[in-house]
Amino acid sequence: MPAATHYAGIDDAAIAARCGVRRVVLFDEVTSTLDIAHWLARDGAPEGTLILAERQTAGRGRSGRAWRSAEGAGIWSTLIARPTDQAALDVLSLRVGLATARALEAFTAAEIRLKWPNDLVLDDGKLGGILIESRWREERVDWVAIGIGINCRVPRDVPHARALREHVHRIDVLAAFVPAVRAAAAARGALTALELHEYARRDWALGRRCTSPAAGIVRGIDARGALLVHTSSGDVATRTGSLIFEEDS
Repeated sequence: MPAATHYAGIDDAAIAARCGVRRVVLFDEVTSTLDIAHWLARDGAPEGTLILAERQTAGRGRSGRAWRSAEGAGIWSTLIARPTDQAALDVLSLRVGLATARALEAFTAAEIRLKWPNDLVLDDGKLGGILIESRWREERVDWVAIGIGINCRVPRDVPHARALREHVHRIDVLAAFVPAVRAAAAARGALTALELHEYARRDWALGRRCTSPAAGIVRGIDARGALLVHTSSGDVATRTGSLIFEEDS
């Protein structure tokens, strides 16, 4: 699949300068920007390489779910990072979520909230999602691909989806959130007290009754990124699965 020369009317060099990254690779159409990121990273692409596509034919979310990626309807992106700190890697999705939510609020009329482990929520509807895929070499991470999809127009066939404000320029959005994501990817250690406080303020699931990954009341997250659920047999912490609520069943 040949690379494109422009994205949203801007060439790769100009986008790289706006976003503060070393390299930008543009496509009209890909299966998924995550697929391209892994291919480029295996070939030695540097940390900070940004992949953008106008449309994806097989965009994906958590647990293999499809992500609608129509042309011009959103930002379909993946950033290559090469973190070395395991504690930071454990919470990378949550830290990236916090950074992205802060940056995107310049383009929304309301506060962006977070649904563990990787959804961006606006007015109780999904604005976007984050999917992080790691590739390992023996006992260490060789690279991670940080996939971020954001709706710029509300998809017609996705119930309760949300989008950024009308007439927002995608390059302005990229220039806001890409540096924030790079800073999040460079951070070390578990979530700080300040990050936990901010997450609690943005936590869309806090206090809601869920049926999975454990049945009970959501109590938040811990510094290692685990979901905390108060169940009939006591509090549990889980790092796997997806949040499902009674009304979703």
